[in-house]
Amino acid sequence: MGSKGRVAIAVALLAAAAGGWYYFKEHKQQAATKLTLYGNVDIREVELGFRVPGRITEVLVDEGDKVTKGQRLAVLDAEPYREAIALAEARVQMAEANFAKFEKGSRPQEVQVAQARVTEAEAAFHNAQIEYDRQLGTFKTGATTATARDAAQARRDQTAASLAAAREALALAAEGFRSEDISQSRAELAAAVAQRRQAETQLGDTELFAPSDGTVLARIREVGSIVTMGQPVYSLSLRDPVYVRAYVGETDLGKLAPGTTVQVATDSSNKRYEGQIGYISPRAEFTPKSVETTDLRTDLVYRLRIVVDNADEGLRQGMPVTIDVPLSELARR
Repeated sequence: MGSKGRVAIAVALLAAAAGGWYYFKEHKQQAATKLTLYGNVDIREVELGFRVPGRITEVLVDEGDKVTKGQRLAVLDAEPYREAIALAEARVQMAEANFAKFEKGSRPQEVQVAQARVTEAEAAFHNAQIEYDRQLGTFKTGATTATARDAAQARRDQTAASLAAAREALALAAEGFRSEDISQSRAELAAAVAQRRQAETQLGDTELFAPSDGTVLARIREVGSIVTMGQPVYSLSLRDPVYVRAYVGETDLGKLAPGTTVQVATDSSNKRYEGQIGYISPRAEFTPKSVETTDLRTDLVYRLRIVVDNADEGLRQGMPVTIDVPLSELARR
């Protein structure tokens, strides 16, 4: 090999060494200025259904539609629930009337009738007592028989019992109903009112509203469908909050803590999103295969949940992302 060949080889070796040194320096500097993690977008989804069964009469949104919190999405046939309210209202009125009767007690006319019956019973007893006394006197003189005397005594005892019963009825009419009866009537009224409120709540549940801003992923039922309580009608992707599920190795775990500010990037755009670590799992697990990480799949890692502050439609469910933790954040740990 000539001198020119040896010079070329020497130059090539020097260039390779310089390149390796530069790569090592840049890589080490980059590693020193940030911590890079990998994960996936985790957007919350919810299946929406009615709290009451019925027949769907309106389906107001379709797949892909954006909805806002409180927006009406679907409606059930409300006629059976309006009829239930009418029945509950009738029961309330009956319970109110019954409670008013027990609370007010006997009417004055009822007390007067009871008093009249006492007067009548007193008169009957007085006459029966007189007849018994007469029969008893004549029996002693032998002018009447023992049978007549016993009959007069029986009539007297019967009228005495009737008088006692009439007086008890008058006392009850004057005193009114027992406190136990009044309490029971009050409880029956409260139960009827509660049933009416329940019927009103069920009527309100015949309309389905969006619990949060989001996007309709699936329209599962159509007009005319008979649904049971809780049966899904829509599948909704919530617009907020948007999370990122990421993983960190044990050697880097001490550099992170809840509240750490991070930057999130995707491969589909140059936009960078801001976020904060909201949760770090206390339990180690194997890295999921869906996570694009340079570490071995068999390494044990800890799961993080990152809340993205400025999320938009650029972040979609399951999308792989790269998370950078700046040096300024690492220096605080």
